[in-house]
Order: sequence, then structure tokens, then C-alpha cells
Amino acid sequence: MSALSDAITQSFTAREPERPALSPLRALGRRRLSGIEVLAQSVATTAPAASMVVLTTAIVAGQSMLAGLLTVAATTVLLGAVAACFAAFTRRLAAAGGPYTFVAQGLGPRAALGGGAALAVKYLGSAGLTLYHGGQSILAVAHGAGVSVPALPLYLVLACVIGACLVRGIRFAVHAILLVEACSLAFILTLFLVPAVPTPVAEPPGGGAGELVVLALTAVFALAGFESATFLAPEARRPLVTVTRTVLWTPVICGALCVLAALAVWGGRGGTVIDAYRHGTDSGVPVAVVVALHLGLTCSWLASSMASVNAVSRLGYTMGIERVLPRPLAAVHRMYRTPYRAVAAAGLVALTIAVTKAGAPHLVAGLQHAVRVAVLVAYVLVAVASLRFLTRIGEQTRGSTLVGGAAAAGGTLLLGCVVGSGIVAVDPAVVAVPLLLLVAGPLWYLLLRRRTPRAATAIGVFDSAESADVLPGAGVFAPDRLGAMTLVRADRGPHRDL
Repeated sequence: MSALSDAITQSFTAREPERPALSPLRALGRRRLSGIEVLAQSVATTAPAASMVVLTTAIVAGQSMLAGLLTVAATTVLLGAVAACFAAFTRRLAAAGGPYTFVAQGLGPRAALGGGAALAVKYLGSAGLTLYHGGQSILAVAHGAGVSVPALPLYLVLACVIGACLVRGIRFAVHAILLVEACSLAFILTLFLVPAVPTPVAEPPGGGAGELVVLALTAVFALAGFESATFLAPEARRPLVTVTRTVLWTPVICGALCVLAALAVWGGRGGTVIDAYRHGTDSGVPVAVVVALHLGLTCSWLASSMASVNAVSRLGYTMGIERVLPRPLAAVHRMYRTPYRAVAAAGLVALTIAVTKAGAPHLVAGLQHAVRVAVLVAYVLVAVASLRFLTRIGEQTRGSTLVGGAAAAGGTLLLGCVVGSGIVAVDPAVVAVPLLLLVAGPLWYLLLRRRTPRAATAIGVFDSAESADVLPGAGVFAPDRLGAMTLVRADRGPHRDL
């Protein structure tokens, strides 16, 4: 009881800081989301229902089932190692900037800006592409029902609905995301239990190493998004626990679902899904099954689009606070406490991508490849940043070194294979995308140093303790390098070993 008595005594004599310490992210509303709501964000971004269908179709179409299964399994293991690197950060800090802030804490502002550019490409591209595919699934359902629906108004309505849900409030949005993704997953899992029509899918001849690299890149893209829960960490009730669990388990669960779906097709079940997805009713699949499949895909695609916009809006909000991007992006709705301007900007970009792909697909022909490469670049940066971060704070272990090194090496190897395939195929775009993303950080930082030097030193904002979070006398507050009050140390008196 002596420690408690000392704490009580110190609380009466402790001096309050000159001004209260406030978290730079408090405008979003702290400690509101439950673990299930945080999980819904990551699962929806990954879109397991749609990923099961797309990835299984790629395995069946391109290479032997065995090689495809092993490739997907290896990719799942790689992303599991990357998730462990994310967990090194999520156990210690909560940041609305997610991986962007993590890279800043580990590798500094130049690498963080490059990672931020990669994340923006990934999430904006994913939001636009999934919105496009969701609209196409609705059009397919309408066509099966004999109804003609104009594409442009449809995409406009979908974008407005997604934006309204996200602006309405984070809890409303994640509940909508959870409901939509649960319905789609139930649809697809049911269809994968239907026997193939009329015969099981036969195993095609084995593919070459180049096809396996493409499949691995497709698997990374299909399972990417598990880290989107990190963007909601400041709004979670127990961020250091719930976000860490979500980040660690989401890629494992979604990867296992994709592998099980491929095994179902290999075993003679689920071929109906592949036939209905690739050929519709022309494959002999009943119209009801085709409609059910596209309804499930519609739910999954749109949930992923909503979750992607939700994630990138937090990235834009963080960069707005730091003045890396225009300050208006940091505006928060007074009632719903959502970054509505960042949501509107991200939704507008997603709508533009979807409409452009529907009307002039050649203009965004390389977008999907750019998004996949951007994911790899961001993951490699986080893996390397985790090693530097843990070393800097003196908490590096043999296990974390091994896992972080494996994730960084595996991601770099896959990225090198992608660039190498582009060189062999004489495809300048394949080589240009990773180089542009890596050069973007230093150039962006140089621009900030010249125009807004203060912004160049503010990169890496995360949720910090407020005065109300700390018992009087239990900590010391002082201004940081930017002048904001922050907790600098804990003073435990004679009981420092407790």
C-alpha cells in the first residue's frame, strides 16, 4: 500500500501543466470503437468474399493447382511476417496515419513521404477499382433480370451512398461495412459448396516462373488491406490490443479462406463459382446462381471500396494536420467527428477512377499494376522501419529481427522479381512505378523544406496522452519541439521498480 499512499500524497501536491496536454488526433473522437468494429474495417478492405473468387479463378486459369496453392500459401506466410512488423508499432502507439506514421517513426520523414505516396496510390486505386467492379456486378444482375441501368448515374449514386455512410459517423460506417461483408461472405461460401456443373474443373498444365510471380502479386493485392485497422487506432477503445489482434489475424484468416476455396475447386466443388464468374449463364449455370454470385460480389466490392475510402481519409486527415497536404483536409464534422473533406476528396477520386475505367479503360490500364506495386513498396518500408524502430527504443529481440528481416527480404525479392519481369518484357511502366514511389519521398521532403519547413519537422503525429489520461503527479508534462504539451516522463518516486 506504500506505493498507493505515495501516489495519493503526490496527487495533492502535483502542479498542473501551464496548459492542458491534448492529443493532436482528439478531434476524431477517442476510444469509441470496439474490437469487432475495428476488425470489420480490416476484413472489409481485404474483401475476402471477392478475393476468394478472383484468386481462385487466377489459380485455375494460369497454372497448376499445386503450384498455385503453394504460391498463395507462401504469400500468406509472407504477409503474416509483415503483419508482425505492423504489430511492433501497434503495440506501442496509435496513429490515424497508420503505416505512414510507422515509417516516419522508424525511417524518418523522407521514407514516410514515400510510404505515404504508396499508401495513397494503394487505397485510392483500390477504392476506385472496387467501386468499378461493384457497379459492374450490379449491372450484371440488372442484365440478368432484363433491366437496363445506365452506368454513369449508377456509379454516382454508389459514390454518394458510400460518402454519406462514412460522413454519418465512424460507428455507423463500420456497422454498415460489417453487415455488407458478412452477407457477401455468406453468399460466396454457400456457392463454393455447390458441386461443379457439369464436371469438376480440370488441372491445366503447369505455368512458368513468370506466371507464379504474377499470381503472388495478385495474392498480395487480394490479401492487402489487413493493415487498414491501424488508421482507426486513435478511435478504438483499446487500440494497443484490438488493433494488434486485428492486424495479426486478418491476413491469416483471409489467406486460409482463399486456400480453402482453391482446395474446394480442386476437389470438384466450387467450379460452379468459377464458371459463373467467368462465363455467366453461357457455362450452363442457372440464372439464379449467377445472380446470387454477383450479389455477393457486389456486397464485397462495395464494402471494400467504403473501407478503402475510410482508411485513406484518415491518411489525408493526418497529412492535413501536419500540413504535408492542404490544411482543409484536417477539417472534422462537428456532430459526427469524421474528416468529411478528406472523405469527399477520396470519394471523388474513387468515382473518377471508376467512371474512367467504365468509359475509357485504356486510360487507367496500368492502375491495377501500380496499386499492387504500391502495396509491396509500403510493406517493405514498414518491415525495415520496424527493425530500426525497435533498435532505437532498445526493444529489439532475436525473434523480431528474424521476422522483420524475413518480411523485408521476402517483399524486396518479390518486388525485384516484378521489376525484373518488366525489364524482360520491355514494359517501362512496370519499372517506373516502384522507382517513382521511392523517389517521391525525398522530392516531396525537399519541397516541404523550401515552402513549409515547420511541416517537414511535424511528420509522424500519433495519439498522445492527455492531461485527463494521467493521474495528477504520475507524469511530467512539457512542451515538445513543436510547442505542444506532451507527457515526457513518469515519476514514480522511490518505487521505480514497480
